Amino acid sequence: MRRGLLLLVVVLLLGGCFSDPPDPPAPQPSPDLTASPRAVAVNPGPFRAGPFAPPARGAYFGAWIKPEQLTHVGRIAAVGTLEQSMGRQLDFLNTYRRFEQMMGTSSDQAFLDDNASLMISWATGDNRSILAGEHDDLIRKQAVAVRKIGKPVMLRMRWEMDRPNLRATMWSGEDYIAAWRYVRKIFREEKTENVSWVWCPTAEGFVRGDAPAFYPGDDQVDWTCVDVYAGFEFRPIGQLMGPFLEWAAQRPKPIVIGEFGVAKAWGSEARAAWMKDAIRTFKANRQIKAVAYFESDPEGNGPNQQFQLTGDKRAFRALLRLAKDPYFNP
Repeated sequence: MRRGLLLLVVVLLLGGCFSDPPDPPAPQPSPDLTASPRAVAVNPGPFRAGPFAPPARGAYFGAWIKPEQLTHVGRIAAVGTLEQSMGRQLDFLNTYRRFEQMMGTSSDQAFLDDNASLMISWATGDNRSILAGEHDDLIRKQAVAVRKIGKPVMLRMRWEMDRPNLRATMWSGEDYIAAWRYVRKIFREEKTENVSWVWCPTAEGFVRGDAPAFYPGDDQVDWTCVDVYAGFEFRPIGQLMGPFLEWAAQRPKPIVIGEFGVAKAWGSEARAAWMKDAIRTFKANRQIKAVAYFESDPEGNGPNQQFQLTGDKRAFRALLRLAKDPYFNP
């Protein structure tokens, strides 16, 4: 009797060793997604924004749309497809450039000719090599290229400079600020006067407290900015960027949300709720004058870092609500 019982226990234990592990619990929505937006002090302006002026009322709506191929034709097709699905044109387009990748491309010009504006996210290089003068010729060529665009543009010089994984090339806040001023000086020498300079750290950098150390100063920045995602942590957007909004309220600058997105990992219902909360939060903070969704699933990223809403009907409907809202059609 004991031997049979012991054999049964062994079989059950072995079966447990080789059975599939239980599925992890599904991510749960934040409990206060339907609560009132975070209330923070808001600078009512007027704002000193440089050549790219904010709307008198409401906020511009833009996006980065990852094309199937990073070509001029691919970029234009990606934007056109999203605009067609939304039934409206984007007010501005976020586009990314490596340090040496020239600005003012044929696709840039095509968007400008179609009455869209540009926010160029420029991944400058090592700050100390910039300060050593190693890239002066490149910076001058870029300044000339931007000047030839002939229309006001927003320029995000090395956005998310506060990310820990960029510290090897940023070195420190002091190095970043010195490089920012150095690049701006070259742009002035080339008489490139159609740029609004956008300073854009991460929301996490303000939660940690290290982002403000990279701020070049009110005399150097035209728009303040933040990138904010419900990626690995699912909280309402007002909470995620609350520390930034409190800091920005002390400065007479308009705010652009340079990138925002909600990850596929949280599921359609929660994504739609997060987007609804984002709309209310943007409208509650009237210093926010432009917002850009990050419509992309970067290759190699897991579901916590995939943000494309197209294909997720419920979540995409929430983006359509933003697109159709008169507040975001200034």
